Amino acid sequence: MSQDTSTLPTSETDTPVFASKAERKQRVNDNKLSKRIMREVGRAIGDFNMIEEGDKIMVCLSGGKDSYGLLDVLMTLQKRAPIKFDIVAVNLDQKQPGFPDHILPEYLEKLGVPYHIETQDTYSVVTRVIAEGKTMCSLCSRLRRGILYRVAKELGATKIALGHHRDDILATFFLNLFYGGRMKGMPPKLMSDNGEHIVIRPLAYVPEKDLIAYAKLKEFPIIPCNLCGSQENLKRQEINRMIADWDKKFPHRSWNVFGALTRVVPSHLMDPKLHNFADLKVTGQADPEGDKGFDQDYFDDHLPESLLAAGFEEDHDEATPGVRQDAFTPAQPAASGEQQIVFMSKRRSGQ
Repeated sequence: MSQDTSTLPTSETDTPVFASKAERKQRVNDNKLSKRIMREVGRAIGDFNMIEEGDKIMVCLSGGKDSYGLLDVLMTLQKRAPIKFDIVAVNLDQKQPGFPDHILPEYLEKLGVPYHIETQDTYSVVTRVIAEGKTMCSLCSRLRRGILYRVAKELGATKIALGHHRDDILATFFLNLFYGGRMKGMPPKLMSDNGEHIVIRPLAYVPEKDLIAYAKLKEFPIIPCNLCGSQENLKRQEINRMIADWDKKFPHRSWNVFGALTRVVPSHLMDPKLHNFADLKVTGQADPEGDKGFDQDYFDDHLPESLLAAGFEEDHDEATPGVRQDAFTPAQPAASGEQQIVFMSKRRSGQ
């Protein structure tokens, strides 16, 4: 005789699964992380007018967390933005021994994004020219840059997007300051050295720790760099350790330095090409930026009042400090005032 199954207990697979408090908290944090990264990338794009109607963005994909994150965010913003722009992902296979050349094509095919794999054996060139134990980064970078410029031209790309983030920008500034004797950083947008391309860095406002967490959340198939990443005692690694140590001990110091890159006061430096010291004359008019040599400046490890007023919050949450647009972005108006809104909030109909 058949049994009436309507009154039987449901199977384990049908039992409702209730998330624990820790799991709910993790989901909330993951959502905040995604929104924060989207917001900061959208803000950077708007502040520097990085992407315009009809652009074809060549996203340089190395297989590392930063470039994966960049591609993922730009693809999301592409769906939301009311302007049209195209994306093509490009990877340069430098024929490093053991490089898993199947991972990126399989990943990109799954995404459905147009892509191009450029194969050039720069590894052999670098290892032949550079003596063992010496830093390979400089030559490798030059070779890679020239190849990618050529590929961008062949693909008809109007912008080249790189995955450098906030910490990369800070590290470059300190490398130039400590070892190069000049105040020079890594701008979010600049013309290439050959004068033929516009290079953009949409992750400019995103700290590395957010990208590490985002890569874990998205489960990107990370490919380690065995050529330069395995070399010890590189100056950039020393600087990165310094910044990481600051972030642990003095949570706002890195953001203060980052904000300083957007608030340069040439009259208070020493470069005559930026300020005409030679022809300086008194005007009889009060100037808040004038010399206050008899006043003693006071600094501590907290945010200055100017940044607090601009929107920074005095907290020690692990998340990026809450900031308004003007907290660490250029003092002058953005090239395209509406562009920021375009990438931060608006969506096309039906998306």
